[in-house]
Amino acid sequence: KQSNDLPEKEDEKDYVLAALPLIPSIVCLAFVKNYDILPVIVWSIVISILGFLLTNQMVPIFSQYTLKRGLCGKDLGKRGSPSESKDVPEALGIVCGIVFLVCTICSQMMFAKNETQMITYNSALFSICFMIFLGFLDDTLDLKWRYKLILPTVASLPLLLSYSGSTAMYIPKPFTTLFMHSGQLTIFGSIVNFFATVDTEAHGAIIELKYWFLLFMGLQAVFCTNAINIFAGINGLECGQSYVIACSLLFFKMYEISFLHDGGENERFALLTILPFIGTALGLLRHNWYPSSVFVGDTFCYFAGMTFAVIGIHSHFSKTLLMLFIPQIVNFLYSIPQLFKLMPCPRHRLPSIDPTTKLMVHSTFPCKAEEFRWFKVKRDDTVCPNCTVICAVLRVTGPLSER
Repeated sequence: KQSNDLPEKEDEKDYVLAALPLIPSIVCLAFVKNYDILPVIVWSIVISILGFLLTNQMVPIFSQYTLKRGLCGKDLGKRGSPSESKDVPEALGIVCGIVFLVCTICSQMMFAKNETQMITYNSALFSICFMIFLGFLDDTLDLKWRYKLILPTVASLPLLLSYSGSTAMYIPKPFTTLFMHSGQLTIFGSIVNFFATVDTEAHGAIIELKYWFLLFMGLQAVFCTNAINIFAGINGLECGQSYVIACSLLFFKMYEISFLHDGGENERFALLTILPFIGTALGLLRHNWYPSSVFVGDTFCYFAGMTFAVIGIHSHFSKTLLMLFIPQIVNFLYSIPQLFKLMPCPRHRLPSIDPTTKLMVHSTFPCKAEEFRWFKVKRDDTVCPNCTVICAVLRVTGPLSER
């Protein structure tokens, strides 16, 4: 009886964990004072619930088609277990992406009333659809890394061309003296002013970046799409981190609507985009959670990253968006030696399985005793740990189960 009760208790725990990121936004909902935005919120909640139900039902159906076409793989994290040889359907992020597009198009039909709103929605949908196509192409054809950098740049162009927000950067007061002192530009301020425009009337508090800011947003779109893709290696991590980031974005916008201002077009667009993403991602996460019955593939990673970039750019908080990507930024910075070929970079850098304990340990690659000593556990080892946050955590904590 105990063995039968255990899975039920674990399922209940998973449901609680899934609900926790949504609680702050639900609390903010009670403080919304602008009743004009309530139809947008209610519609977004309804369409996200439908998106969750539809994704949850379609994933098992589509997984059978991918298996028939040979679009599947082995779960390398289950080596030494009975499910080691089981074929796991891949690229099921395509289901999540398609359902999201349907939900967002329905929202566009309901709330996009003028030309400006239509341009915003169409550019967003075009960029997201392009990245879903690229992700599915990568899952089936295994594209090289250079294409993964070039094509997201092309996909971000509709966002940049339709961007209508400010291109200025606001400097916190304690740092304005770096640019101006005693009414004159400093040496550093003069250098910055050569490339951008330091607002002398604002005493260095505003820097107009112009095209540099558009370049920053384009690079951000490329980073978001690839950062989720390289921060992976265990069941549910790609989809789970995207779900948490999306819930954080939702809370950020709900807090603005409830306590800072009533909510304008930027907040409406963010709600109509992020809530359907939360619903569809949660529907996919239910099947991708440990033990995973499907793999989300690069399709979901690119789709999720571009969705976040779209919301950050069109809702005019692209700089704030980076704060929610701190784990991904740390993982990227730590991975630079391998990503830029300064160190060998295996195709799969996910944790290894200890054959005796069946627990996960940090993965390694072979090297000479005198190479990469700063990265090794012991300086004279002939293997070096892979440069990922997951492997770094396993080095600190020791072997852990995948759950």
